Amino acid sequence: MDKLNRLFDIIDRYTHNHPSDRMVAGKQDNKWIYYSTADFVKISNSLSKSLLQKGFKKGDKIALMSGNRPEWNFVDFACNQIGVAIVPLYPTLSEQDLSYILNDAEAKLVFVSNAELSNKLDVAIKEHNLDIEVFTFDVIPGKTCYRTLLDAGDKLDTDLKPYNDAVEPDDLLTLIYTSGTTGKPKGVFLTHRNILSNVQACEHLVMDHLNLRKALSFLPLCHIFERMVVYLYLSRGIEVHYAESLDNIVGDINDVKPQIFTTVPRVLEKVYDKVVERGKTLTGIKKSIFFWALEVGHQFQEPPRNGTFYKLKLAIARKLVFSKWQEALGGNIELIISGGAALQERLARVFWAAGIKVLEGYGLTETSPVIAVNSHIETDVKFGTVGRVLSNLNVKIAEDGEILVKGPSISPGYYKNPEATKEAIDEQGFFHTGDIGEITPDGFLKITDRKKEMFKTAGGKYVAPQILENKFMESTLIAQIMVVGENQRFPAALIVPAFDALEKWCQHKGIPFDSREKAIQNPQILEKYHREIDRLNEDFGQWEKVKKFELLDKEWTIDNGELTPKLSLKRKVILQRSAELMNKIYAE
Repeated sequence: MDKLNRLFDIIDRYTHNHPSDRMVAGKQDNKWIYYSTADFVKISNSLSKSLLQKGFKKGDKIALMSGNRPEWNFVDFACNQIGVAIVPLYPTLSEQDLSYILNDAEAKLVFVSNAELSNKLDVAIKEHNLDIEVFTFDVIPGKTCYRTLLDAGDKLDTDLKPYNDAVEPDDLLTLIYTSGTTGKPKGVFLTHRNILSNVQACEHLVMDHLNLRKALSFLPLCHIFERMVVYLYLSRGIEVHYAESLDNIVGDINDVKPQIFTTVPRVLEKVYDKVVERGKTLTGIKKSIFFWALEVGHQFQEPPRNGTFYKLKLAIARKLVFSKWQEALGGNIELIISGGAALQERLARVFWAAGIKVLEGYGLTETSPVIAVNSHIETDVKFGTVGRVLSNLNVKIAEDGEILVKGPSISPGYYKNPEATKEAIDEQGFFHTGDIGEITPDGFLKITDRKKEMFKTAGGKYVAPQILENKFMESTLIAQIMVVGENQRFPAALIVPAFDALEKWCQHKGIPFDSREKAIQNPQILEKYHREIDRLNEDFGQWEKVKKFELLDKEWTIDNGELTPKLSLKRKVILQRSAELMNKIYAE
């Protein structure tokens, strides 16, 4: 059962090697509902039988629009074991994009989780006058619950083996529409082989000797990063718990006490900022010890490089301070896998110092997704990089610095879009990532920027905004930042303050904080941000230093269309909406 050729082989492996009373779990009415391996197989098979009875066949597409919950898995495996492809839909998609994707993918049925998303879907279906069935996970008046399919499937005596046998490794498994900042979404074509090759190449991260038994999942399953990692968990018999929402993530972590979870850097930044804010409220010797430990954490090197005296200091810091970080994350956390954006190097260092190994990785939807990832093995991690390239991939750096990658996890192309496919994949089969990077002398991949996001100032100098932004995010007073300056005399920045931290700073300094709108115009606050920018600018060349900035009173959000679902900045959207501020910055 160790050979994985089609995705559903993972469930066969789980059944034979790790049968469990608790395979996946989700929350209903604030209570955890557990599903055993037998439950998982029975529900998936019942759904498969119902879908076959409804006339679905290999090559058809079914859309899925839901937050993370066990039903996501049931539908996914019910479809992939009969050759039907899943089209995941981000819950934050606009009605217009939903209509476009459903129409382009030729989806014949949609599973949707709740009333809010069901209503959104109704508008999208009506807009295109689509002939498409809808089933809901929740019981919603006037809607058909997916349990009707389960009930019908329970009564059918369909032999699924011929349908399983007909599925080939290179068959379409899923169409994932990328949320580009411009133009229509593109459907990334991913096969069983693509994703399974990535699962198998990442298995070293979760090997049995680590004794990883429980995982918490809260990043969107509609994104390939979390989805592939869940497949990885299942392939190793790890129990998966789906968090109710990000709002209650701390409570869920302490309920589940996981050994592993995945995250994006923004979540780790918020955790760190809250820890620092808590430290600032301490007094006397406790406060001194806290910030001494924090400084020790920031000095953490790759484990083999830490000397004896440093290790002694670290042991004291862990006992007095960092042990509480472990407790706040449930007490059992071993690994956190970070992806989706660049992780601040100082965060990786301080979390490792706290005994929490954060493994930064890198990839794209088109690469299924992982290209490179740092390891929990102490001799196989390098801070400031995204780790070593996976063993089954070939990465090379083009003359202009672009990262090119080739291997079994690379998508065959974009659905019904040969022009985009030809542009992304060259004649040698290398996928052009659009990212700029380098391979260090000791074999680690380092990302320096997005090729399309680098800009040239009026003076002809190139500026890599992500490097600047990542550095400026070290300030506890900055929640979000976007560096601008294409064809301008100098780089500048649009900054969303971390208002909670700013308000506490104002209280400490006796500065009135009446509202966000007034705060961003207060001369004393502006002066504070000037000092912060000057401090963080120090390590950069004169041509790339941020010379001016403007503060904004509202955060950029996914719902408002300024962030992608993985929290990347939609730069063109933000620039368009900030035209007045840009004029103000460059008016003089």
